[in-house]
Amino acid sequence: MDFLIFALPVLFLSLGFPIFMVLMVTAAVSIVVVMDMPGQAIHQAIFGSLGAYSLLSVPFFLFAGEVMAKGSMSKRIIDWVMSLLGKTKGGLGFVTLGSSTFFGAISGSSVGTVAGIGRLVYPPMQREGYGPHFGTGLLSSSAAIAQLIPPSIVLILYGISSQQSITKLFVAGILPGLVLALVLAAYIYYYSRKNAAQSQGESFSLIKFWRESRRVILAIFMPIFVLGGIYAGIFSPTEAAGIACVYAIIVSCVIYRDVSMRELWDIAVSSMYTTAQILIIVAAAGLFSWVLTVNGVPAQLSGWVSGMDIEKWQILLMINLMLLLVGCFMDTMSATLLFSPLLLPIATSFGVDPIHLGIIITMNLSIGLFTPPFGINIFMVNAITGVGMKSIFQGVLPFVLVSLVALLLVTFIPSLSLALIPFLS
Repeated sequence: MDFLIFALPVLFLSLGFPIFMVLMVTAAVSIVVVMDMPGQAIHQAIFGSLGAYSLLSVPFFLFAGEVMAKGSMSKRIIDWVMSLLGKTKGGLGFVTLGSSTFFGAISGSSVGTVAGIGRLVYPPMQREGYGPHFGTGLLSSSAAIAQLIPPSIVLILYGISSQQSITKLFVAGILPGLVLALVLAAYIYYYSRKNAAQSQGESFSLIKFWRESRRVILAIFMPIFVLGGIYAGIFSPTEAAGIACVYAIIVSCVIYRDVSMRELWDIAVSSMYTTAQILIIVAAAGLFSWVLTVNGVPAQLSGWVSGMDIEKWQILLMINLMLLLVGCFMDTMSATLLFSPLLLPIATSFGVDPIHLGIIITMNLSIGLFTPPFGINIFMVNAITGVGMKSIFQGVLPFVLVSLVALLLVTFIPSLSLALIPFLS
């Protein structure tokens, strides 16, 4: 049975099946042929995995993020960060990183961050002599911070699959996201010093900074307002997602007037399709996880690993290496739903906090977004810049290495993930 569960996915993946079909067909064959259970069990497991109340937050956050990302939002954020940095050495690199961090906190989408920020900052970076390698590498890597900074869809899916508090996961993702941003900022500063890259913008002006702050304050206030309400215990993550939708519509359609009613409808349709894609993966992963659990596979793996003569740091290193490899070939959401139930009992048997594990998984798979050969951010950067894949691969490698430093810090310093949780009301 165990051989079948692991052999069939490899076979179907090699044949080019989409991941949800791989999981669903494997589970269905196992239930009907091997486990000799009635086919009704398939439907019950699928709808059971879709019955989580927290899943309602996914379409709401997706919709709110797309509404806020439409129109002039990305330009407002870039202008605001630029007004703050002025002629700082390597200023445009810092602008790209800072804008991606803020935009990611608003949209919650790494790919959306690449698209929203990249079209505006890449041409100026080339004019200032940063080069296509550095420019594409920075765009690909800085957008991945959106997976850690709440509201993160990946953290929501991990919370559902592992039955952990989404509020705690949101809080836990703040410091690791900032650590990743700081490590990337250090590399930007090093590169800028070495290559004499300097922003050609205006010197810092308090008047200009105030003007740009007024233009962007409503956009930046959205994650503060929504997430602050979650952390203060005023409303749940699902309720916060609904409030975020109302806030996004008021700001984008009524105040900024960047989004027309026709565009709002198109965004709703796009969000519906994206939600359907996520939920079908959730359903397939839920069915597959149920089959694994019923057959005791997670318990067997946990017992096998626990019986090995290894230390906690070694199992964490093994988990990181495996997830980094998985992230190169599998999309973030599928990998999160598939591997979280398998890794959770193993990690907890070594004393790893489940919340800390969620951040480790998310950070590994976030790095996978810009790791060759199949990092989705790489393909988006290729689409918006026209730079060849070979040049992009060369450009992202230093950022992958730098990001691994942040990953090791977050992995082996659990307080970076857990320090803010006690402050929850």
